[in-house]
Amino acid sequence: MEKDYYKVLGVSKNATADEIKKAYRKLALEYHPDRNKTKEAEKKFKEVTQAYEILSDPQKKQAYDQFGHQAFTQGAGQGPFGGGFGGGQQTGQYGPFTYTYTTSGGAPDFDFGGFSDPFEIFEQFFGGASPFSQRGRQHSSYSLVIDFMEAVKGTTKKVTIDGKNQTIKIPPGVDDGSRIRFGDYDVVLSVREDRRFKREGYDLITEVKIPFFKAALGDTVAVPTIDGQVKIKIPGGTQPETVIRLKGRGVPHVRGSERGDQYVRVKVTIPNNLTGFQKKLLSEFEAESKKKKTWF
Repeated sequence: MEKDYYKVLGVSKNATADEIKKAYRKLALEYHPDRNKTKEAEKKFKEVTQAYEILSDPQKKQAYDQFGHQAFTQGAGQGPFGGGFGGGQQTGQYGPFTYTYTTSGGAPDFDFGGFSDPFEIFEQFFGGASPFSQRGRQHSSYSLVIDFMEAVKGTTKKVTIDGKNQTIKIPPGVDDGSRIRFGDYDVVLSVREDRRFKREGYDLITEVKIPFFKAALGDTVAVPTIDGQVKIKIPGGTQPETVIRLKGRGVPHVRGSERGDQYVRVKVTIPNNLTGFQKKLLSEFEAESKKKKTWF
């Protein structure tokens, strides 16, 4: 009995793409063979990866929601790829898809609902070239966990695939869930989070905390970027949650020389404990402000 992909990832059927991605990232990091050496973890990792490969793709998710696992398995007239053809039977593996089909050596005698063959059904259903070509049949998935900075800067990783030591070059700008073709494999990347940066496409979001008096008076503060710290000017009178744009400080595009932007969100902090002198100054400030219609 095939496991429910939603239950495998621990999400509801109404989960958003972001929720599915976060659930997969958490489980992949927990059960990845590089971190968890148990046999159960290896099995679990394959399950969550397979579930994510289906549910992260809108078209495959739609097929799964409608047909279940039968959408991706040939067999006895079930699912959009089901049906017997007579003659010889062929089976294979394409990434997470296990397929089986039979032919009679001539034209198929099965009604594909307007499609000429099961390969065309796959192309129309999911888009792109048929995975059932000789070249497509050879591609399997390999999962690789990398750090956030390795993803945005690019790196090389030494891995062992089929008992052979291999070096995979990862280009700058890849993201969690990105796929890289490497020989007969599709390498699926899982990127660890970085507490300093939140990524939105090729843009980055960071936060900087400043005390309320610096927000009122203005200041110059250092903020982290993927290229190192830079100093930015905080104008006097800056309000809480103000966002400052750093053009071209984001993630490099995988293709091309462009980069995204970085957005710095200003968090204004209020002190919990004030000295007597500080309270006195604020009282004087309050008294002065009452002479005006507004503080600002």
